[in-house]
Amino acid sequence: MANNVLLVSKELELIKSTGFWEYIIIPLALVSIITFLIGLERQNIGKSAGISPHVLIGVSAAVIAIIQRYLWIDGGMLQDNQRLIAQVLPGIGFIGAGVIMKGDKTIVGLTTAATIWTCAVIGLVVGSGYIIIGGLFGIGVLLFIYMRDIKRGINPFKQHVHYDFGDTDVDEDERRRHA
Repeated sequence: MANNVLLVSKELELIKSTGFWEYIIIPLALVSIITFLIGLERQNIGKSAGISPHVLIGVSAAVIAIIQRYLWIDGGMLQDNQRLIAQVLPGIGFIGAGVIMKGDKTIVGLTTAATIWTCAVIGLVVGSGYIIIGGLFGIGVLLFIYMRDIKRGINPFKQHVHYDFGDTDVDEDERRRHA
């Protein structure tokens, strides 16, 4: 019991000495906003992964990066405390692979898998303390996916119908636009 109290006390001192807002709140808020907007676009387009998985993945990756920073501050550069962050991207790649499906003539889910992976990267970059780089990268991704939808004639800001490959009464242009 005394060891647990000592660990919590040490953790609180470490947080106070580094800056609660700069190290924890600002990165988590920024990642939450960016990944929410990415997930909103995916959800409104009718894709399988929407707001929840994108935000959860981005914030979780940011928390791992924040913990990684504190491990480095607390213990210096050790091999063991550098392994934590290295496991995020392979794990997210596995999740993204589950989103990709093959249809009759095309493959769907590649963009959703890419946005899931991108949310993890944004979380890692911002959580590692590179707020400007991560923020600019996130804004660039948002501009890309929203502009792509607008160019296709889809309004990414409102709920949209997504057609499956089995729908036979959909004309070819509509099907191609929603693939």
